[in-house]
Amino acid sequence: MADVEVTVTGPLFDGRAAREFAAYADEAREQISEFAEEHVLALMGAAFRHPTGYYESHVKTERVSADTDRVHDSGIVYGPWLEGVGSRNSPVTRFPGYFHWRRTKALLALRAPVMAERLLQRYLPRVR
Repeated sequence: MADVEVTVTGPLFDGRAAREFAAYADEAREQISEFAEEHVLALMGAAFRHPTGYYESHVKTERVSADTDRVHDSGIVYGPWLEGVGSRNSPVTRFPGYFHWRRTKALLALRAPVMAERLLQRYLPRVR
């Protein structure tokens, strides 16, 4: 019986691929959450009739886990009312809300995969 020696080389086996994909995941998460924060703030800027800047200044992006960011309004008490999901929205009052969070979430559902795919194309050559 003969001995067989197998040598494996390349980015998959020396750790480069794992590092590149981790960097890709971080950059994708950061880009998508940055887009979400900018979009929700843009919607607020376009829709709010009498902005004071207080609510907008409390919109933050927080890293929840290694692969998850959360864009939120820091729990401002009138945030649900501005969004249109509070107990004092229509039909209780005439104000239906601005729907800035729901609109941003819907847009992210469409754009995030495209953004991630575009970014992935920049990382793939590094792991070949």
